[in-house]
Formats: sequence, C-alpha cells, structure tokens
Amino acid sequence: MVRESRNHAAHLSSFRLGEHPERLVELVRRDGRPPAVAVVANAIDGGDDPVRRSDGVRAELAALAGLGLEPHELDLRDYRAEGDELEDDLRAYAALWVRGGNAFTLRYTMRRSGAERVIPRLVTEDALVYAGYSAGPCVLAPSLSGLELCDDPDEVRRIYDVAPIYEGLAVLDRPFVPHLDSPGHPETELVAAVAERYRREQVTFWALRDGQALVIDGGLTDATLV
Repeated sequence: MVRESRNHAAHLSSFRLGEHPERLVELVRRDGRPPAVAVVANAIDGGDDPVRRSDGVRAELAALAGLGLEPHELDLRDYRAEGDELEDDLRAYAALWVRGGNAFTLRYTMRRSGAERVIPRLVTEDALVYAGYSAGPCVLAPSLSGLELCDDPDEVRRIYDVAPIYEGLAVLDRPFVPHLDSPGHPETELVAAVAERYRREQVTFWALRDGQALVIDGGLTDATLV
C-alpha cells in the first residue's frame, strides 16, 4: 500500500524473485517499455570480501536476465546528492531492482546519493517500477525502527563514520517484514522478533514469508500479496 492513489507500480519480494516473477515482468514491460532494469546492490557494501559482493551482483543480473529483462548494475556510491546525474540515469530504466542485505547501509547510500529524493518522485510519477527484496522494500517504510533487531545499524558507522538513518522513504505506509515463517532463511527468527515488537506496539505491517511478494499496480486499494 502506498501513500498516494496514483498509478504506482512495485514488486516487493520477501526473498529473491519470489514464486510469481511473471508479475514483475508484467510490470516492467507494460506500456511497451524496454525491459531495462537498474540493479542496486548497496545493501551488501559492508562485506569484507569484494569478490563476494561482485558475485552477489552477478547472481542478481543472471536471475533478471533469465526472465528476459535487461539488467545493469547501478552503484549508488557513484553519485552525490548535490547532482542530477542519478535522476538522469534512472530515467533511462523501466525498473529498479534493489536487493537485500543491510537496510541501514542501503538507506544511508540512498541519502548520500540523493536517491531518497529521486526514487519516491519517479515512483509517484509512474516513471519507474520499484522492485527488489528484503532490505530493498524495507527502506520504503516510514521508519526503519525495529530493523535493528535483525540488521546492524553500526555497519554504517564502520563504513562511512556517520550515524545510521532510521527515517524511511515513506513510499509505503507501514513497515515491510520479510522472511517470516521461513525456516530455510537464516534471519527468520530475527525478523520474528521484529514482527513481535510491531504487534506489541500495535504497528500495522506487511508480513511476508519467503516466496511471497507484495505487488502494487495502481493506488491504495491495489496492493496484493502473491
């Protein structure tokens, strides 16, 4: 569910492509758009092994290419908030695919690059389909509070020597909690604690198990779990 009732489009998965990747393809290819997808992998910038990061990027590119899409990495570290280059580059794509990892690291790179300003505007204009999984959708919430139970906020301090950001992009009207009731995922118990905190605080949230995706194609009443 998004905050405004315009023609937004999003495919927000718990893990990887989910069980119905054809829904992602439909969103990306609608209106005859070229199937170009910008892949953002900054949620895994905090690893000590650059080879592991590059392998992670290649895996995302291969998965999306396997759907007949045209993915290319877009590294937010190459941009600064003061410029317009990021918006210019993103307008060349039909969709953005934001992979999982550390939500706080991803969130900071979105501020440093100006993505926090550009992405919500492009999504609202229906100029860009927002897609991804795990941390990728998590940063769309109004707040990242609670995610410190599963993601380390201090990773941002270690990389950039700045405080983590808890304010989300507010594209969604509630938190996004992936990997629930997903025994095969190593974080399922950690996110269960996040969900329990939200329930205790009476915070409404999107609850997804691995395989599910939240698909938005329209306004407030057009968000469905598949």
